[in-house]
Amino acid sequence: MHSEPSFALPGRSTPAPADRDRLDAAARFVREQDTPVLLSRVLPGLDGPELRALTDRCRFAHAAVLVFPPDERALRAELAACGLPADGPARPSVVVRDRLAARHGHHPGDLEVRILRPEVRGPAEERRTVEVFALSVPPGSGLSRIAADERGADREAHLAFDVEHPDPLVLRGLLASFARHGAAPDGGGYNPHEDGTVFYLTAPEGTKTPYRRVELYAGGDHRDVLAEHLAGTPAARYPRQPDAPRRPDVPRQSDAARPAETLLRLLTGAWTTQALAACAELRLPEAMDRHAGKRVPELAGAVGAHPRGLAVLLRYLAGLGVVSRGPDGYRLTDTGALLDDAAPASMRPLALMYGGPFYASFAHLAHAVRSGEPGFDRLHGENHFDHFARDPGLAALFDRSMASSAPLFDPLPGHPVLTAAATAPGRPRTVVDVAGGTGELLGRVLTAHPALRGVLLERPQVLPAARARLTALGVGDRCSCRPGDFADVPQGADVYVLSRVLHDWDDDRCRTILRHCADAMPADADLLVVERLLPADDSPSLATAWDLHMLCNTGGRERTADHYARVFGECGLVLAGSAPLALGAHALHARKAPEEAAGG
Repeated sequence: MHSEPSFALPGRSTPAPADRDRLDAAARFVREQDTPVLLSRVLPGLDGPELRALTDRCRFAHAAVLVFPPDERALRAELAACGLPADGPARPSVVVRDRLAARHGHHPGDLEVRILRPEVRGPAEERRTVEVFALSVPPGSGLSRIAADERGADREAHLAFDVEHPDPLVLRGLLASFARHGAAPDGGGYNPHEDGTVFYLTAPEGTKTPYRRVELYAGGDHRDVLAEHLAGTPAARYPRQPDAPRRPDVPRQSDAARPAETLLRLLTGAWTTQALAACAELRLPEAMDRHAGKRVPELAGAVGAHPRGLAVLLRYLAGLGVVSRGPDGYRLTDTGALLDDAAPASMRPLALMYGGPFYASFAHLAHAVRSGEPGFDRLHGENHFDHFARDPGLAALFDRSMASSAPLFDPLPGHPVLTAAATAPGRPRTVVDVAGGTGELLGRVLTAHPALRGVLLERPQVLPAARARLTALGVGDRCSCRPGDFADVPQGADVYVLSRVLHDWDDDRCRTILRHCADAMPADADLLVVERLLPADDSPSLATAWDLHMLCNTGGRERTADHYARVFGECGLVLAGSAPLALGAHALHARKAPEEAAGG
């Protein structure tokens, strides 16, 4: 027996339940639902072969609910009371914020909407989440009218299915099945940060669940199918109402003012970089606590700051979600905790690099655009590799900043090439990480596959830190660290890895690097290249931002998959496949071209 949540449906006249009841109901729903049964309830009349086909392609992933706590601490207490782990990061939810602003006539800046995804387990112990959107409504706030209306209507509540092994044919078939049973398109989008595509639908009138919106999530870039889906989505499902309530002290923006505000927000992006860098430099995260608040004078004394200056910085950081403010003072959020130097996968070195050496060179971006010469070179009179080599402290900071992107590597040890090497019979297989930094990636690969051996090739000055890291990971006895450059790629290994190397260089230098790898590779060896890929069109992408960074700081570039395929081909290699990773990265799999492998 699968119970249903008890919160009100849109249009019902029953009183709106409290947030804890709604959270508890959503959590119970996620824990209890069986995917085939749920699909048949979402789409009444779905049975037989079509139900089996959908069940083979979809799995229930989460349910979402919008709640209205007075602050983040109260939210986490409510989650804990419902048995929902509340230790994940709370991030801004721009989409829900903008929908609420449009429905209720508020400026988006007045609404602080956050999102948390506490994990729960399904009936067969499968991993699922409750997607919790939270609009902060302090006591006495004028936002209480929004909370009352939204609690009663529950417009943001939805349930979601993940699509297994999506491809265009599968997605079109799934969307057609939902449409046949009365579901209507209701928006969607592509998220380059996750490399995933979302399709929203309105459930049919006869649906037997409390949810009126359905999400289908497909990993990868499926914008061709998305465009067809969006063509059937109403252009303005939640238009702003002329008499919608709004704060009386905030006048409506004129159409002419909106572009000016947009441009001002863009122009102040540099301030955000510097605020985060200052937070890291002052070691504010180390002086703060994620559980107990600290007041400004206490923090100022701890970090050696002027109290008023620190108060201004903290207020700005609170707007970014890096710290939060409560009755007992400021405390660190999970996002801000990543700037703590002692945190696992700390991003403090990255903040110091982006707010320091790389930030300074961006003052010369116009020069880089005019001349093609990196701004860094103009500022320092030499390229950044030579500059860092003469400054050991800066070089060490750069190496640590590269390790800050460790989440990029999380899926890579599971790549089929590495799994096949680890399970191959006979002698132990060897993985060579070319220019592997301090060993973060190679250490993860060897940890995941005890049967593999490793070789890390790096500059001599980096190797002590690499040996220490590999030893700390418990794989030092299976990995040798060799000094050298790209001309010294070891011969005869089974898998070669180039992670975030090629984007530092122009095509000529890339071809040189790849030819050294190809010359060292046996006929049956594999090459994995980890890089961000530029989209084939002008759609938003992290790679687009990094392309600008490479232009200004290294003289390198990001590339499309087709561009990499051409460069591989010029070096006797063939692009065999591509798999998405985190943070917009991909693992490109290359092998020797048949004629090269045959010695021709």
